[in-house]
Amino acid sequence: MQQIIQYIKQSLQPLYPDSEIKALIGLLLEKKFGITMLDIYMGKDMNFLPEQVKELEDILRRLRHNEPVQYILGEAEFCGFSFKVDANVLIPRPETAELVYWIMETVPNTLCRILDIGTGSGCIPIVLSKNYPLAEIYAWDISTGALEVARENNRLNGTSVIFQQRDILSDEWNEEQRFDIIVSNPPYITLAEKKEMEANVLDWEPAQALFVPDEDPLIFYRRIAEVGKKLLIPSGWLYFEINRAFGVQIGTMLESMGYKEICLKQDLSGNDRMIKARL
Repeated sequence: MQQIIQYIKQSLQPLYPDSEIKALIGLLLEKKFGITMLDIYMGKDMNFLPEQVKELEDILRRLRHNEPVQYILGEAEFCGFSFKVDANVLIPRPETAELVYWIMETVPNTLCRILDIGTGSGCIPIVLSKNYPLAEIYAWDISTGALEVARENNRLNGTSVIFQQRDILSDEWNEEQRFDIIVSNPPYITLAEKKEMEANVLDWEPAQALFVPDEDPLIFYRRIAEVGKKLLIPSGWLYFEINRAFGVQIGTMLESMGYKEICLKQDLSGNDRMIKARL
């Protein structure tokens, strides 16, 4: 076993820091080959079959090409639940989990209707469905591939979120359909910020879910806030994950559109990352 571990380290050392390699070894051995960290610490002797060696070589090749380990494994953890992920969807981030926890801290667990706009893997509405069993939850995305992944996650997690294909920027809306909460983690990275991004994000995750034009970085926030004025009930709440560079501007925009009780919140790293507002 130590020979395999050493081989993985040598294969990845030029590209990954030691701390990340250690985490990758534990993740890959357990998820792909059923070898736990306890097995490793106990010095359990295990020989890889030829097909397992071939699979490991393929995994290492993909890692050397900066493919995210979550895509290689086909799954990611989020808020204590497992989600299928592939190149059609963003990998769920800890910052998005903070947004979900903020909703759960501030919204009573009662009968309500919730809408997630730009759902991707479905991680936000599915976790909310787990924690709001009385809620009727809808989720929209423009991407057919993303919706396929989200519906599979809905099935795997035993939830009943209603997923629908919608284009938030151009579709028309039925004002009879009203929600207590609208939440969104929309695209918010400007094209100018691309040069600062890691290759495992830039080369692999869907650009449609990441980027906004430099000349209009608030395009999704403004449009969702406009739609919110039609679709939220009186005193309904809007929750956003945001680009840390635009927190103040988003708050000012929401105020100008008639939203009240605007609250900007920092993530665990101290960056402006979430905002909520009441209609």
